[in-house]
Amino acid sequence: MEALNRRNCETAKRFEHKALKNNDQTPLRARRNGKTKLWKRKPENFSIPAKYGMYEYFYINQSNCDDWVVVG
Repeated sequence: MEALNRRNCETAKRFEHKALKNNDQTPLRARRNGKTKLWKRKPENFSIPAKYGMYEYFYINQSNCDDWVVVG
């Protein structure tokens, strides 16, 4: 497992949360749900659309990427 950052944000497909756990105490897992959004004016910014469960959608971006690690 490696930390999520700007270099690997375009190729990562699966993510695990560092602190949040499922009911069976396994790490909360999410998967990519689209193309990573990048900005030319702010090259440090990125936004990865992600999905958790059946109905939960969210974005992993530079402000919350420290909470996630890349899996596989």
